[in-house]
Amino acid sequence: MTERTALFAVLICAAVTVALRFLPFLIFGNGRKTPKLVLYLGRVLPYAIMGMLVVYCLKGISFRSAADFLPQLIAGTVCIGLYVWKRSTLLSIVSSTVCYMLLVQLVF
Repeated sequence: MTERTALFAVLICAAVTVALRFLPFLIFGNGRKTPKLVLYLGRVLPYAIMGMLVVYCLKGISFRSAADFLPQLIAGTVCIGLYVWKRSTLLSIVSSTVCYMLLVQLVF
C-alpha cells in the first residue's frame, strides 16, 4: 500500500466515523422528538452488550483444574461485588482486571 493510498484510507475512515457520530444530532437535533424505539434501545443495549461481553470472556473457561477457572471466578466475583457496593463501573472493571492479572501471574 502506498502512502497516498494509506492517507486516503485513513481520511475515509475518519470521515465515516465523524459522520456516524454526528448523524443522530443532525436527525434529532432540530426539535424533532426522539422515537420511542431509539429511547428503548438506548436503555437496553448497554446491558445487552455487557452480557455478551461476559459470555465472550467466559466461553473458553475450563473446569479441568482449579487454576483453569478460579482466577476468572474470583475476578468476576470482585467485579460484581465492587459494582454492587460502589456502583462504579470503572472501579469494578479496573479492580477485577488487576485482581485477575495478579492471580494469574503470582498465584496460579
